[in-house]
Amino acid sequence: MAGFVKICGMNETRAVEAALAAGADALGFVFARSVRRVTPEQATALARPARGRALCVAVTQQPSPELLEMVFELFRPDVLQTDSRDLASITLPPRVVAWPVLRGELRQDDATALRADQRVLFEGPRSGTGKVADWSAAARLATQCRLILAGGLSPANVQQAIGEVRPHGVDVSSGVEEAPGRKSPALIEQFVSGARAAFARAAGGEH
Repeated sequence: MAGFVKICGMNETRAVEAALAAGADALGFVFARSVRRVTPEQATALARPARGRALCVAVTQQPSPELLEMVFELFRPDVLQTDSRDLASITLPPRVVAWPVLRGELRQDDATALRADQRVLFEGPRSGTGKVADWSAAARLATQCRLILAGGLSPANVQQAIGEVRPHGVDVSSGVEEAPGRKSPALIEQFVSGARAAFARAAGGEH
């Protein structure tokens, strides 16, 4: 299977079902301010069919200690995805992996601290807005780590993005929605299948 595909902003059972049916590798559950925000209790129920089939990712931004405690205890994520600056003050449970989120204003110390085997989200200036990230900066960073490209991706541009950036993976949220916060099963399937095709071409050396 080529590439890594994450569908973010899971807030309905049908979205989870569609993402799993399409073969997504990871599902994101948003605990930050967003139309896609869910509670730890809601996320726990929604993620139940995904356990063992896809990574369950807790997506936060400047989370409070109280929220993190609930997320870790109730939702029990495989991954915590949050801004790189947040991670300095967070103690992760042993079972949870961190994916730092880097944005267009990439700092030199962010880049130099990366490991080649580390998964990192490269996002636009603000999450969930549909704004395309800086693909040129992302392409440079993709040579240093296992970069997951996010920000403004959709079925219409994911293949071009993979061809230009050569990321380890891609992440989509608003780009597979029929209305803000409401996922389209058809768009999810189109995104995943398009990404898989582009990753396969990239792996084969095609441009």
